[in-house]
Amino acid sequence: MKLNIALLAGDGIGPEVIDQAVKVSDAIAEKFGHEITWKPALTGAAAIDAVGEPYPDETHEICKNSDAVLFGAIGHPRFDNDPSAKVRPEQGLLKMRKALGLFANVRPTFTFPSLLDKSPLKRERIEGTDLVFLRELTGGIYFGEKGRRDGGETAFDNCVYTRAEVQRLAKKGFELAMTRSKRLCCVDKANVLETSRLWRETVQAMEKDYPEVEVSYEFVDAVAMRLVQWPNSYDVLITENLFGDILTDEASVISGSMGLMPSASLGSDIGLFEPIHGSYPQATGLNIANPMATVLSAAMMFENFGLQEEGKIIREAVNSALEKGIVTEDLADGGKAYGTKEVGDWLASNI
Repeated sequence: MKLNIALLAGDGIGPEVIDQAVKVSDAIAEKFGHEITWKPALTGAAAIDAVGEPYPDETHEICKNSDAVLFGAIGHPRFDNDPSAKVRPEQGLLKMRKALGLFANVRPTFTFPSLLDKSPLKRERIEGTDLVFLRELTGGIYFGEKGRRDGGETAFDNCVYTRAEVQRLAKKGFELAMTRSKRLCCVDKANVLETSRLWRETVQAMEKDYPEVEVSYEFVDAVAMRLVQWPNSYDVLITENLFGDILTDEASVISGSMGLMPSASLGSDIGLFEPIHGSYPQATGLNIANPMATVLSAAMMFENFGLQEEGKIIREAVNSALEKGIVTEDLADGGKAYGTKEVGDWLASNI
């Protein structure tokens, strides 16, 4: 298979972890006879520094003409610490999601047998956890009208959803549930929010089209609590943009490190694959960042192309590295810590 992949390294540790995912992907391509053409492009703070905007038109052209996007991370403290900044790296991410039609963020949370005791939660609570969040990505409060009034003393952010936006996300949730344990949880706050009531009634109306799927409806605060009590009681969860942003970060630490969890953002035409961690600017250039989430995001990319064996082999290489202790300092637990590049080299060599 010939693949054209847009490569958006971004900021902070993004370029370092992306380099390792490229190593691993190239090893897979060599093993299976695929041909990958990488197309680097600027985004985030790096793009602001270069051209003054976080998602330039040139980057968009590269992305929309590629088969997929492999993405690192964006963000820089100089923007985080300046509330008055008019242009921010995160604006580029929102613009990219909207422009590419990436409405469904797929975030799996699973455990690694060799790391069960590194989780902040007790082994007996997390063993067997294998759940997936589908977060709506292009609507809700992040994209609603926002501003200030009363001379800047009052701020507002509007949360708006259409039924069509809920339906297309829920459809992916039902379809995913059918490939797994046929359990789907709709996460909302329907006792308070009108948008949540729209979510609930829309999903309820779709149940008849998927009679084999057992659907539950839970308030977001209850799910936040149960995720740390019995995360393995969930399988597929669907929710709106803000709730999904918060809950998926909470769920990510179940595995023991945010540096282990991949994600995909999907639309009708193209997919973007990225680790869920941030740009971790303090570690930039130190060769200490964990690249495994980015590598596993590449595995999701191959699987999205229907290349299941390729994805499986990447996952097996990661599991083998974890079992053998070929890990960065966040997982070394007092033992030998390998560098970002060394972990990438080991994974590529293993493949």
